[in-house]
Amino acid sequence: MHALPLPAFDDNYIWLLRDGTGRALVVDPGDAAPVLAALGDGPPPHAILLTHHHGDHIGGVDGLLARWPGTPVFAPRDERIASASQWVESGDEVAVGPWRFRVLAVPGHTRSHVAYHGEGLLFCGDTLFSLGCGRMFEGTAAQMHASLARLAALPGDTKVCCAHEYTLANAAFALAVDPENPALQARADAIRSLRAAGQPTLPTRLGEERACNPFLRCAETAVRAAAQRHAGRPLANDAEVFGALRAWKDGFRA
Repeated sequence: MHALPLPAFDDNYIWLLRDGTGRALVVDPGDAAPVLAALGDGPPPHAILLTHHHGDHIGGVDGLLARWPGTPVFAPRDERIASASQWVESGDEVAVGPWRFRVLAVPGHTRSHVAYHGEGLLFCGDTLFSLGCGRMFEGTAAQMHASLARLAALPGDTKVCCAHEYTLANAAFALAVDPENPALQARADAIRSLRAAGQPTLPTRLGEERACNPFLRCAETAVRAAAQRHAGRPLANDAEVFGALRAWKDGFRA
């Protein structure tokens, strides 16, 4: 299953799936223009999926509905998403054209954030990034750690379709935390080559993230030790390790 990342703004991706007839599924359209350009005069989208309420993820919905009125808009239950036509909750199945996705609640970045998993794909918004994770604007470290663990438990060949091109900067932080990790070293080299060629680093595969992403590796000895050194104190459990890593990343400069 091929998911196309459409660049938007400085570093966003809007995700697009097409079926055999040319009809599409649109995920997190913060801007209508890239979607309108990609779909042109083709048939209307099957639906729009939204992961959370931030403007760089939902700001283009009204423009798409103006072009294709009545397009279903699936979103987490949140009064801040006025364009939603159908609320979704954890455990729901969303049937869109030929595709089926299961909804996963992943609070932390926002209180109502969800992800969509199916067809070998994971649309995870701003919860999981390649080699990183989102900031905690409305959740706790324990919530975000639990959300990431929920995603990390999915099959390793799942293609991770996150919503920002942050991978190069995330690699610098990951190497500061876990510099002796050979899988991470190889991934960082590949990322540098992709970005030098102007290519996206996404989607990535979940198995790669489990091997390289420090935020999914809080139980690993090297990651825990690095977090404790930076925090200057013992950390009692994996959620505390995660919280220390996230605080470190918030102030990190390569």
